[in-house]
Amino acid sequence: MSLESVRAFFATHAPDIDVVVTEASSATVALAAEAHGVEPAQIAKTICLRVDDQTMLIVAGGTSRLDNRKFKDRFGGKARMLDAEQVLSATGHPVGGVCPFGLPAPLPVYCDVSLRAFEEVVPAAGATNAAVRLSPERMAEIVDAEWVDVCRE
Repeated sequence: MSLESVRAFFATHAPDIDVVVTEASSATVALAAEAHGVEPAQIAKTICLRVDDQTMLIVAGGTSRLDNRKFKDRFGGKARMLDAEQVLSATGHPVGGVCPFGLPAPLPVYCDVSLRAFEEVVPAAGATNAAVRLSPERMAEIVDAEWVDVCRE
């Protein structure tokens, strides 16, 4: 169902963007980079976090790591990673296919500035073997994301 919700999202919000389904798994940054012929940093990984009672998505470059100090300064609390079951419940997507598209209910989405190093990024699309290709700016626009600086390379 997750892949279908992403396809429905793009049909409504960006019909010019195709969901690419591969034979190979793209469940990790390394696998996704190989499957889509891009460098690992170009994979737009989506991290599902909670601060206090607020669940949010951070989309960042594939080789970027969350910087705890920057995150706490920006969001006023420590980031807590959700487990696989909580991620599926919050996003409707399995770990390895988590993305900011086709969510069952709105969540705040933040795009890290690490994505701006590329003209095109490759985020997952609701399944461990599905992705889309688009510019970071377009991605932020269609998911109504706010740009933040919360990662380190």
